Amino acid sequence: MYKKNITVAFFVLMMSCFFPVAFADAGGYKINAGDVLEIFVWNEEALSREVRVRPDGYISVPLAGEIHAGGKTPSEVTETIRVALSTYLNDGPVVTVSLRALEGNIVYVMGKVNRPGAFPVIAPVDVAQALAWAGGLNSFADEDDIQVLRRNVDGTQTAMPFDYGAIENGEHLDTNIILQSGDLIVVP
Repeated sequence: MYKKNITVAFFVLMMSCFFPVAFADAGGYKINAGDVLEIFVWNEEALSREVRVRPDGYISVPLAGEIHAGGKTPSEVTETIRVALSTYLNDGPVVTVSLRALEGNIVYVMGKVNRPGAFPVIAPVDVAQALAWAGGLNSFADEDDIQVLRRNVDGTQTAMPFDYGAIENGEHLDTNIILQSGDLIVVP
């Protein structure tokens, strides 16, 4: 038994070298629709695969079925798959779920900016940084009336004001919030 635990621990350590994002849960990244996941099941090549999270937040895994991944961390999805597969596999399955592409973590900037659009986010980003990605405000922008729209879990939207002029002067810094996936910055 002790030798088996050492073997599993060694395997997990080695996998962290090949799939480093799987072990980056310290920040608690929540999986989004559109993200690409790599599912690796030790000694079960037919079950290992790359999957894209569907718009409904689910992924399909052979034997495990439909797994809800959206809004969960890679560790939580790993555990869900491990438990589901343990019903069918004699030995306790060793499962690793890693993020291969963060394609579902997107913020949007629209309105009177130089380059409106959708911007993939691979690190925490605040409103001012997203506006910089969009090339800054154009000369017709109302910098005092910018809104960040966020969709809540229940489907409603919340509007949060952002005063670009105040931020430039070092005031109201609390409005320069960290954006979440799906946030929309509207520059009138």
